[in-house]
Order: sequence, then structure tokens, then C-alpha cells
Amino acid sequence: MDKPRFQQVPTVPIFGIKVCKWGMKDTVAYLTEVVIKSGTPHQVITANPIMVMTALENSSYMTIMQNAEFIVPDGTGVVWAARIGGDPVQERVAGFDLLHELMRVGENYHWRVYLIGSMAEVIQETAHRLEQQYPGVHIVGYRDGFFGPDEDESVIEQIKATTPDILFVARDAVTQEPWIAKYKDKLAVPLIMGVGGSFDVISGKTKRAPVIFQKLGLEWLHRLLSEPKRYRRMLALPQFVVKVLRERENVTKSS
Repeated sequence: MDKPRFQQVPTVPIFGIKVCKWGMKDTVAYLTEVVIKSGTPHQVITANPIMVMTALENSSYMTIMQNAEFIVPDGTGVVWAARIGGDPVQERVAGFDLLHELMRVGENYHWRVYLIGSMAEVIQETAHRLEQQYPGVHIVGYRDGFFGPDEDESVIEQIKATTPDILFVARDAVTQEPWIAKYKDKLAVPLIMGVGGSFDVISGKTKRAPVIFQKLGLEWLHRLLSEPKRYRRMLALPQFVVKVLRERENVTKSS
């Protein structure tokens, strides 16, 4: 748009991954006034330390992260790393909160939203609750995330037929961002955002971490205590901390 603050998105490179430095307010304004109005596909990634470590170990995942149109600092660890590197972001922009802020603003524009991911009963309840909470937004379609590559084309056609402004995708960590990156141009949805376990929380299947955990940046600990089987994936967190402390002078250097 014609607003100076939107001429260029300010970013900080966290180990080569460009993360937006804006807080929630400017992020939502940009996604509203620029991204959705553009009509062209934008992949929005809510980055956390596990994703950064995955990218550092997997070149194809790094390419996905680097090619994403917009990355927000979802994880407290990403916010901390930017500060340690000497180029801080304004604040954490949690994906769960960003989803709700977009739905709230979307009521004014009567945006069309499609939901994909999780189990059938979870996605159905998520759609129902979002419709109740944000009646001004049109939930134009939803489906579970349990489908294989052979069904991708039919799923894409189902989504395109509803002409959504926003597509929220909640698939497993291995497939979510790669699936969006692979098909974003075919999907032709202005804003496509991976939302991880957000549907589980919205539907009531699981509970979000208590506010005290959120304020202390310990949502990851609450999730680990709630789902101990995630411990292997969580091992990336201390590895990330060690890497940031050892390479603090290179954390925010452009590659």
C-alpha cells in the first residue's frame, strides 16, 4: 500500500532465516492491507527454534523457510535469539494469537476462510467454534489433514472452488510447511498459514498453556508435560540454545 511502513518488511536473519521484526499490531495490519489485498499467494510461517534447527540440518527445509513470503517469531526462543544476536524483534507473535487476530479483523471484511488439518471431529468442532466466535467471517470449507500425495490435487481443487482469502493449515510438523510451499501457487490463496496444534486447542481437544507459562515463555514445557511423547522433538530446544550462545556473533548475520 502507500503507507511508508509497508514499503519494506523489516527482518532479522536468524541463522539465515529472515524473521519479521514487527509486533502483532503491525503484522496484522500488513497481512490485512497488503497480503490479502494483493490476491497473490503468500506463505506465512510461524517460526520456532525447532523449525530453525530443522532448517539448519535439512537443506530442503531451509529452502522452504527462505522462500516463504513472511515469517513471524512464534517461539520465545526465536525472540531471545534475535536479542542475543543484537538485532531484536519487537515482540513474540504467537501463531495461535495471530490466527485469532486475523479472524477478529476478518469480521470487518467478511473474509472467506478455509480450514484444513487435524482429525475429522477436531476440524469440524474447530469450524463450528470459529463460526460462533467470529460470525462475520465465512468459514467456506474444511477437511481433515489425513490424506496422501495421491489426493493432493483433489484437495487443492476443493479449496480453490471456495475462493478463500485465508487458508489455515494444521498438519504434522513434517508435512505442514513443505505441503504449503509445494502447492501455494496452485492453491492461489492470498494468505496461507501453518497453525500447528491450534485446531486442537480451539476445538477443546487440548488446553493451551496457562497464562503464567505463556508470560514466562514456557509454553513448550507445558506441552512437553502434557505430551511426554514429544520429548525427542523437544531435544532441538537445548541444541538451539547452545548454538545461539556459542555463535552469538553470527546469529543475526546475513548469510
